[in-house]
Amino acid sequence: MSFLRASFRAHAVVANARRYSTTPETKKASNIPLYLGGVGVVGLAAYLYLEKGAPAAVKKVQEKSPLDPDRFVNFKLKKVEPYNHNTAKYTFELPANEASLLPITSCVVVKSSADAPAPLVDAKGKPIIRPYTPISPSDLEGELTFLIKRYDQGKMSKHIHDLKPGETLAIKGPIMKFPYKANEFEQVGLIAGGTGITPMYQLLNHALSDKSNKTKFTLVFANMTPKDILLKEEFDSLKKKYPDTFNVIYIVDKPDSEWKGPTGYINKDLVKQHIPPSSLGQKVKVFVCGPPGQVNALAGNKDGMKQGELSGVLKELGYTEDQVFKF
Repeated sequence: MSFLRASFRAHAVVANARRYSTTPETKKASNIPLYLGGVGVVGLAAYLYLEKGAPAAVKKVQEKSPLDPDRFVNFKLKKVEPYNHNTAKYTFELPANEASLLPITSCVVVKSSADAPAPLVDAKGKPIIRPYTPISPSDLEGELTFLIKRYDQGKMSKHIHDLKPGETLAIKGPIMKFPYKANEFEQVGLIAGGTGITPMYQLLNHALSDKSNKTKFTLVFANMTPKDILLKEEFDSLKKKYPDTFNVIYIVDKPDSEWKGPTGYINKDLVKQHIPPSSLGQKVKVFVCGPPGQVNALAGNKDGMKQGELSGVLKELGYTEDQVFKF
């Protein structure tokens, strides 16, 4: 770099000498400025090359997900981050720093890996398989993260909570849920309870970050206590960042002395107050996810992998089966 600076300095000296000279020059013009100018051009090119670096190599486009929808693949647990008193984030390592490429909205199913010390099976000896929705973006490279609550009677949640970094979990997917399309609806209502929030977060985090998004989203999220509200900081941040297209209402069954929001269960009045009305027809969609009792009261039980008949609060408020989707 000292050579480059010297060449620039020499060029500047010559230029300044000619600029401030008061005596007409009578001698034959020197070629030094020409030589220095040439050196300056070469030096400038070298300087820019060193400063900017060589042209970046074109990154190869990832065409296939490391996940497989037809078979279980073992993924290594990379880290565990405690979230609250009974929930933690579990991040699994994806090979070759690839992204999961999971569609919005979709989930995966998991089971204990074959090399687990004690394979997780039911009373009949069959593997226990459970669905989970990742909370990490589908284009995040090298990682797949789940937010998992430990239930006393939940065999899979207890199994995952007992995993240590370096151990593996068998994962298969994706399993498509709803074929989301940007701006398909003018308004979307989301009603969630407990860990049923993860599909809603996956959808909202994706849709709101889309600069072309015009859909207005309203989330009503029910929990037992304020301590049980999952991803509250993330939703509050989304509300602050996208005030024109997102609103969130929290409701708890057992409030503490500092709670100022709604209390109790999600009822007809709360839905009428916050969820976009059925009168919007094809311009509105309502997504529901939560404990079976809550889903049944709001929209009726699912029929296995099928949606099942619409009933409950949403049916009473005039919504049709085309307007409601149960995760």
